[in-house]
Amino acid sequence: MWLGFPSHADLWGDDLEPARREVADLAFALAGPGREQIKVLACGEAAEREALRLMAAAPAIDILQARFGDIWLRDTGPVFTERDEAAGFRFNGWGGKYQLEGDDAVADQIAALAGARLDQHDFVLEGGALDHDGAGTALTTRQCLLNPNRNPAWGAEHTEAALRGALGVRKILWLGDGLMNDHTDGHVDNLARFVAPGVVACPVAFGTDDPNALAYDRAAEALAGFTDAEGRRLRVVRIPSPGCVRSRNHDIVPASHMNFLIANGAVVLPVYDQRASRLAVEALEGLFPGRIIIPLESRALLTGGGSFHCISQQQPA
Repeated sequence: MWLGFPSHADLWGDDLEPARREVADLAFALAGPGREQIKVLACGEAAEREALRLMAAAPAIDILQARFGDIWLRDTGPVFTERDEAAGFRFNGWGGKYQLEGDDAVADQIAALAGARLDQHDFVLEGGALDHDGAGTALTTRQCLLNPNRNPAWGAEHTEAALRGALGVRKILWLGDGLMNDHTDGHVDNLARFVAPGVVACPVAFGTDDPNALAYDRAAEALAGFTDAEGRRLRVVRIPSPGCVRSRNHDIVPASHMNFLIANGAVVLPVYDQRASRLAVEALEGLFPGRIIIPLESRALLTGGGSFHCISQQQPA
């Protein structure tokens, strides 16, 4: 499992140290109960030293230097298709919003460090915009993949053909809009996730002030009408959302329990509200009977716009 380590004080400000501790907690959870080998990328010698200080105690965690603008490896890194093969895509800062030096070189660096052959594709795609069932079906949102700030003039048919060629996707299931104030333009990894072939988790609003209640219900309704690449009708499981989560400035932020990270022996769940997180843990325990559900605080990472799934990229063993 590849992880990004917060390395730029100018981006993270007061949240730099808390975000680093959250990444370290994630790495320890993945290396322990998660039964993963962890590769943590740090940008610069100072960040590398701090990552070593926080995580050197775990032999399953390797700290490596790399160049990147920020830690969102799900979107800037490659998508591994085999142990030694990966697909790379153009990255344009989520439609030109945040274009940072080094982010467009992350896929090449990870592929080189992994010893993987990188098949580079000349269209814009972020890994968090897709969720796969491992058997040819992928979820996405129209808000993101059909947004003119990614691949102008592309429609659904052109997009589906590109994904078939690059990733072997046999069927795309299109949802509408993602979460409020999500700078990714509605990445699906905050909205709906496959937990097994034919089974999709989707939030249900927690509290009467949940700003994404309508988006959740619309996604669940659409999912219930879909069939996957094998012709199976999807089973939709509703997971309590974190509810209305606000920043220190009282802005609504895109907190989501859907940004969980599936490891070999565990599922790590980002949490923000203790009442909602208890319900989410219980729901996920029923969906992952062979894995431990580990809830971890993710408020500092959320100030950068994402959580555990966003800062990671898995590589087949």
